[in-house]
Amino acid sequence: MIEPRVLKGFRDSLPQQELVRQNLMSRIQQIFRSFGFVPIDTPALEYTEVLLGKGGGETDKQMFRFTDNGGRDVALRFDLTVPLARYVAANYSQLSFPFKRYHMSKVWRGEKPQKGRYREFWQCDFDMVGVDNAQSDFEILLLIHTCLSEMKVGAFKVSVSHRGLLNLFLSGLGIEDKNAEVLRAIDKLNKIGVDGVREILLEEGLGDAAADMVLSFISIPKDNFGDTLDILVKMLGNCPGTERLAQIYDMMKACGIDGDFILDTSITRGLDYYTGIVYETLLTDMPQIGSICSGGRYNNLAGLYTKENLPGVGSCIGMDRLIAALEELGSPIVTDASYADVMVASSKENPAWSESVAMKLRALGVRTDSYVGEKGMGQQFAYAENNGIRFVVTAQTGDTFSVKEIATRKVTEGLTLADIAKLANG
Repeated sequence: MIEPRVLKGFRDSLPQQELVRQNLMSRIQQIFRSFGFVPIDTPALEYTEVLLGKGGGETDKQMFRFTDNGGRDVALRFDLTVPLARYVAANYSQLSFPFKRYHMSKVWRGEKPQKGRYREFWQCDFDMVGVDNAQSDFEILLLIHTCLSEMKVGAFKVSVSHRGLLNLFLSGLGIEDKNAEVLRAIDKLNKIGVDGVREILLEEGLGDAAADMVLSFISIPKDNFGDTLDILVKMLGNCPGTERLAQIYDMMKACGIDGDFILDTSITRGLDYYTGIVYETLLTDMPQIGSICSGGRYNNLAGLYTKENLPGVGSCIGMDRLIAALEELGSPIVTDASYADVMVASSKENPAWSESVAMKLRALGVRTDSYVGEKGMGQQFAYAENNGIRFVVTAQTGDTFSVKEIATRKVTEGLTLADIAKLANG
């Protein structure tokens, strides 16, 4: 006998878990489409050269990479952004720009598994390619805000920064050649703290004075977006980064959502391909979950695959982390997940009755399960309860039916099919 085990960092999805994920994805898709975003898909496997070198040192090391049966060097995608750049370059002539896309699928990283983080996990990406302006940056932020607001995750803060500001600051210190090293060190701030970041900076050869200056820059007060922006303007002057952030801030205020955003200079994002605005989102009541939604601008990503100028900006919702958060919050999106609202009980003597009633209810828009087992009524009711089904049609008299409500155990007689539909959809 082969032991039915799964690899570390991977997992099976039970029906209730899969219902939650699919229901959540369906809601998010509706929001994406309301913004004019369209779906795409790309292969799970790519040539390694397509993926290598744009994620950054750590991510490159975490790729699941191997030689396939044809001797090709291939790897599983570690995110959905790098494949997007390859996709846009390959299909450029068939796309309309600005190209607004969303993509929900699995990605793979060989990192250490922990709560809410696996080696195989779902990402939910949404990006805009072909334009570089404040409006496109803001629309991605507005989409983040809309998704989290409609998911009812409670209070949240979207932390925003701009890679160009740190680049300019490091240039002023004369250490612009240490840009990548400093970015990655700062990106580990939440994991290793200020002292840990300082230690890395010293190991990278910055020196005490430069390391302290970097730490002071990422510690600028961030209670209010506008106040932080004023500090940065006084420090760095009017530069492309501060001007872009000022434009975005004006749009936030115009839409009345500025209170849910902060300007945080410690946000850098560790991936090499980001070139402008970057952001991460934390739930106020559950910061331990980590960033629920993150991303930024990547204007040079497609340059590896095409000579066309294809600036982009986008974000990613971590589906597994979002579901873990909703579970802890006891959200109805999780607790009320069900595949059917009504079940038609099995009739051993007349199975055609069960199927015909179920078919008629489905025609009325009712999600209906027809029980196909040969168990007694008690076990059929238990089946309905275990699967979150609220009502069971037990019998028919003329043109009316008897229905049992599982939660209250109450039986109601004399209901028409239309009555049952109102119950199920009420």
